[in-house]
Amino acid sequence: MGKNLIQQARGTGSPTYRAPSFRYEGAAKHHPLTQETVQGTIIDLVHCQGHSAPLAKVKYAGGELVLLLAPEGVKVGDVVKSGSEAEPSLGNTLPLAQIPEGALIYNIEGVPGDGGKFVRASGAFAKVVTKLKEGIIVQLPSKKSKQFHANCRASIGIIAGGGRLEKPFLKAGQAYYKHWAKNKKYPHISGAAQNAVDHPFGNKRTLRKSKARPTSRNAPPGRKVGMIAARRTGRKSK
Repeated sequence: MGKNLIQQARGTGSPTYRAPSFRYEGAAKHHPLTQETVQGTIIDLVHCQGHSAPLAKVKYAGGELVLLLAPEGVKVGDVVKSGSEAEPSLGNTLPLAQIPEGALIYNIEGVPGDGGKFVRASGAFAKVVTKLKEGIIVQLPSKKSKQFHANCRASIGIIAGGGRLEKPFLKAGQAYYKHWAKNKKYPHISGAAQNAVDHPFGNKRTLRKSKARPTSRNAPPGRKVGMIAARRTGRKSK
């Protein structure tokens, strides 16, 4: 008897697909968007298993308690600011329009006020490349350039926790629990390596790839695998 596919099993309440979010410290994002510049003090640096980087617990003058991704070089007691009038110094959060070209930044907003969506992994940073009338060009850690709205905010510095990937896992069990902590399925098995009852691509002739073919965008979950709504198929013409 076969098993449900991953697409079919998600959302059914199984512990395999349930993140232990009750252990998380909370969401790490910028101070809520305000007109004035606010100032806060780092009261603690905490570890959260849902994030790869340490978090800074910041208490602002208005009494708000916010979790920020901690940059390299900050310590308990440091003062950080958020707003358009803040200085472009370590840990401060400013709109991209107020950040000088060449500055290293992280936790960039995709839409002004969303709290930060880009460059959030430990040791990561982006760089402000140039400022245009249409927006701000930022070089991401992948070396690709992306244009952001001038009012999108970002923090100054490099996220702490760099070098995390330099230590090997040594055991598959350690990799399993690392993925489990963030609700990631591990190990990931290709469809062609599974049995025919477990996946549309599966059969005992593992070298035969003829079953891997494009499928419709409206296919049911049990069939929606592989090249979903492919824009093109076949070899590329030179």
